[in-house]
Amino acid sequence: MPGLFSFPGSASIVPMITNPHTRYGFANEGWPFILATAALLLLTLLLGWCVMGALLLLALLFLLNFFRDPERATPNGEGLIIAPADGRVIRATSDDNGARVDIFMNVFNVHVNRAPMSGRITAMRYFSGRFVNASLDHASEENERNRFTLAGDDGTVIHFTQIAGLVARRIVSYVAVGDRVTAGARIGMIRFGSRVDCELPAGYTLCVREGDKTVAGETVLARKEEAS
Repeated sequence: MPGLFSFPGSASIVPMITNPHTRYGFANEGWPFILATAALLLLTLLLGWCVMGALLLLALLFLLNFFRDPERATPNGEGLIIAPADGRVIRATSDDNGARVDIFMNVFNVHVNRAPMSGRITAMRYFSGRFVNASLDHASEENERNRFTLAGDDGTVIHFTQIAGLVARRIVSYVAVGDRVTAGARIGMIRFGSRVDCELPAGYTLCVREGDKTVAGETVLARKEEAS
């Protein structure tokens, strides 16, 4: 059954979705929006309200595009960190202490997020916050966000954070602390524009750079140096 959870110090509650699978190629949580808009569209057409019908048709097409959730072919191999989000890399930096990759999703990207590697979710922390443009650097510290810690099967520990944006107002999680995930598995989504930041430990070589496009569950963000 669906449940709710919150974290100390958070001002709002993050909904848990226990069935993250797609239905007919769309994320399950999108169906209430899609069906309601389709019903209103049908009503306006029956009433002959052409202008309103045109606006609702545009809204329906937007929702169908936004909530699409295609299957992905995740690369196999040890020591790979896979992109958790579709979008554009707005930061890709590394030093002796580790690496950082930030991915910005606009409203036209697929917004279902995926696990960067196989392992177990050992911590999740939700922060209430603002809703400034997610492409700005300070959004990672100021915006509403949900931070995951994932311990990999090989002992690697990474952190990745779902960050709400200017339009996004709801972070949705499909997993809870203690859950085991496989690389590329669906772990949540952010509705209507957002960003995902990835913090990697030392010993990984980045495979992307700023400006690159990523595909969640498919694009390799980084490769463990021993495995290269």
